[in-house]
Amino acid sequence: MRADADAVYARLIEYDVSTLAPQVAQPHTVDNVAPVDEVTGVKIDQALIGTCTNGRLEDLEAAAEILRGKHIAPGVRLLVLPASRSILLEAIARGVIAALVAAGATLLNPGCGPCLGAHEGCMAPGEVTISTANRNFKGRMGSKAAFTYLGSPATVAASALRGVITDPREV
Repeated sequence: MRADADAVYARLIEYDVSTLAPQVAQPHTVDNVAPVDEVTGVKIDQALIGTCTNGRLEDLEAAAEILRGKHIAPGVRLLVLPASRSILLEAIARGVIAALVAAGATLLNPGCGPCLGAHEGCMAPGEVTISTANRNFKGRMGSKAAFTYLGSPATVAASALRGVITDPREV
């Protein structure tokens, strides 16, 4: 959406975020946010890239850019969930899906799923996931004794690569 060409604003506020570090929402609320370097090194069991709200083509491409030619860490599950069938088809056409699967990702059908504990990706007690989904409430992805961190596609991909929460600028 864009404003009308002749729209009048009461004030314009500009922010320089060029020095802002990647942010991660920690368990168990979306507003429990910290710079990634405060949680770097937390061991993960699962990484989720996508969902119905955060599986855009540019999200999948950002993850593929980090993972292309590499392989995820042993013991980590990487789930990729395009938001829609059209995004899946475009990602296939661009070679994005092939790069992610070659890196060790499991491709899930487009739409809703693990972020609400609906199918593949449900967490067991004590497991840790870093996800691009939009919610990390206790029990949201399965067990109430599991922990979900939220991050950007680049942060999630870098974390899957290393097996711990990782600043994507390091890979």
